[in-house]
Amino acid sequence: KSITGKEAAAALDNAGIVVNKNTIPFDTESPFKTSGIRIGTASVTTRGMKEAEMVKIGTWIADVLDDIANVEVQQRVKQAAKELVSSFPVP
Repeated sequence: KSITGKEAAAALDNAGIVVNKNTIPFDTESPFKTSGIRIGTASVTTRGMKEAEMVKIGTWIADVLDDIANVEVQQRVKQAAKELVSSFPVP
């Protein structure tokens, strides 16, 4: 997609999804930009989310990264994510 990990992490953060920029094997980007992201699942599994919720989250990530500059998509995803987490309170 020609997106750096830094760009992807920033766009996803704007959409309410927190990931970390991360280097990948044979990365051509600097460690400050990176070519990849790391998606942690501890916060979603702790809340009791399962496969169905991860499919939603994965779809939202793809939506944001497919049109990384589209603020409307980011806001739509942020609202949907907010609604999802309200159903899964932190124990």
